Amino acid sequence: MAPAIPELLTGSTPITRLVVDPIGFAVSFGLDIGLYGTGALLIREFAIVYRKGWASILLLGAAYGIAEEGFAVHTFFQRSGSPVGILGSYGHAAGVNWLWALGLTVFHATYSIALPILWVHLWHPAEQRSRWLGRGSVVAAAVIYVGEVVLFDLLVPHGPSTGALLFFLAVVVALVVLALRAPADLMAVRPGQSRIGNFALVAVGTLGFDAWLLVLILGSTGRVPAVVAAAALVAIDLGTLSIVLRSVGADDLFRSQHRFASGMLGILFFFDVLVEFSVPGILAVAALFGWLHYRLGLRIPDRAPAALIPAGVLGPPGPT
Repeated sequence: MAPAIPELLTGSTPITRLVVDPIGFAVSFGLDIGLYGTGALLIREFAIVYRKGWASILLLGAAYGIAEEGFAVHTFFQRSGSPVGILGSYGHAAGVNWLWALGLTVFHATYSIALPILWVHLWHPAEQRSRWLGRGSVVAAAVIYVGEVVLFDLLVPHGPSTGALLFFLAVVVALVVLALRAPADLMAVRPGQSRIGNFALVAVGTLGFDAWLLVLILGSTGRVPAVVAAAALVAIDLGTLSIVLRSVGADDLFRSQHRFASGMLGILFFFDVLVEFSVPGILAVAALFGWLHYRLGLRIPDRAPAALIPAGVLGPPGPT
């Protein structure tokens, strides 16, 4: 799921390559699994072992985003071309695409790491407390992940300057330390029933990607300073988090999580139909994700969430 959402569902990797170039697709998507997949697994394992919550998952997801886009594929420093486009100049200073870096760090933390973990846990609630990796598997996953980052760093041009590399390394270290120290209940929802309507929560789930679309629109016009666009992105993301923590209740947490995820995925479906429709197979991928998410929603009302909410990873502590 970790590479499928940001790669297949956004059209970055057309699913039709599976038919027209199966070997190329297998190599490309296999590398994606080795990068996204091991990153998500290691972050989930960290949260389980250290009994951490969503705050730690998002902090480590941000560190993952910096490692992928900054250290591996170097888009933080790419001046033009796909995928950075106008953000190679809008918000660029001292050799760094700062606005692109901010937006992609948030995107990977939410869509590449947090959403796949949430989605799979909603499908398999009994697994939310379970470790999936033994010590040897953790080491193997870490070796694969670091190995891919180093491999891409060696192969991809337009790498960082020494100063930029040291800066982003320091940021990653700081994010990991914060993830270690963050209390498990730092982002725990309020007790009781949710105080936000179903459609309102779905709409709130779209806001993170809406903010990114706003940045792209502002960049295309060039009439608003990049720092203003960055402030808008941060404000919308923090506002989204505030609404969730103030409005979502623990009693119906699973249903609320599904609705919020519906918004996160739904805005991607909308984007696929309006913008990425020319990418071969993108509408079929969106339809498949939509059907799976619909089927997931049918399963949730039959559960007893209060007995299944694990300590840390998905909200307030449950029974030990």
